[in-house]
Amino acid sequence: MKDWLKNEWQNLAFKYCNDADLILKYWEEISTQYSNKSRHYHNLTHIHNMLFQVETFQSEITNLSELKFAIWYHDIIYKSTQKDNEEKSGELAKKRLKTFNFNSKSIKKVEILIVSTKKHNIILNQNLDNAYLLDLDLSILGSTWETYNEYIKSIRKEYKIYPDFLYNPGRKKVLKHFLERDQIYFTPDSKNRLERKARENLRKEIEML
Repeated sequence: MKDWLKNEWQNLAFKYCNDADLILKYWEEISTQYSNKSRHYHNLTHIHNMLFQVETFQSEITNLSELKFAIWYHDIIYKSTQKDNEEKSGELAKKRLKTFNFNSKSIKKVEILIVSTKKHNIILNQNLDNAYLLDLDLSILGSTWETYNEYIKSIRKEYKIYPDFLYNPGRKKVLKHFLERDQIYFTPDSKNRLERKARENLRKEIEML
């Protein structure tokens, strides 16, 4: 998986930069950040799953590079005790992409796409790129119960600093927030494939808390 990810990163980055050393440096930064021992879910496997799914609907994406850069950087800064991870991730993405031959409007869009994952609401609605990013990020919610249950355990490990009496109410609030939305997913494909199962999984987890 790691070799596939490295290759994906290089293929994308070389479109906008000829400096192999710089591209490798950024890959090592990405790999190190997502491989931190505190990362049990928001890690390279999560990035791999998102990028792998992109392959199936590339024709639906307006700007594939913007979406892919947003995927790579959307969780690069992640601390369970902090509330500004998305903003910091967006800032780092902007800083790194400014060293590439990537136009400023696209850099700003990448930053906005990343920030949209904070509340999982669409900010850029000129096309479906923002919708696809959010649906990819939450695709785990609509997985089989076996997969979802492993996801629950991984998220709990990331928040192990908090005892159950603090974690459970907070987690329940997040889950109920998604259930109360008119829709969890925004693209027709994700709504058709994942919406019903996601709501079923969320309700089941709430009962366990």
